[in-house]
Amino acid sequence: MEEKKVNSFLDKLKANAKKQSNYGGETEINDAQLNARDCPNCGAGRAKQDGVTHCAYCGFEFISVKLTDGVYIKKEDNSI
Repeated sequence: MEEKKVNSFLDKLKANAKKQSNYGGETEINDAQLNARDCPNCGAGRAKQDGVTHCAYCGFEFISVKLTDGVYIKKEDNSI
């Protein structure tokens, strides 16, 4: 009688484990890819990341950003 209770408990555990979903959702299968760019000035490779504005080797400027007045944030006036 006791062995039957153990088996039913194990069966419940196995059933619960099978019906669980992955944490964070289902996995997506993607093809392998290389996410890198070359510097147009010196040819050095770098990881393609948002926010990287200059080459680490030669200092070439990839992205030129000019800040302007926003809705809530204004440029500071340093002439005072």
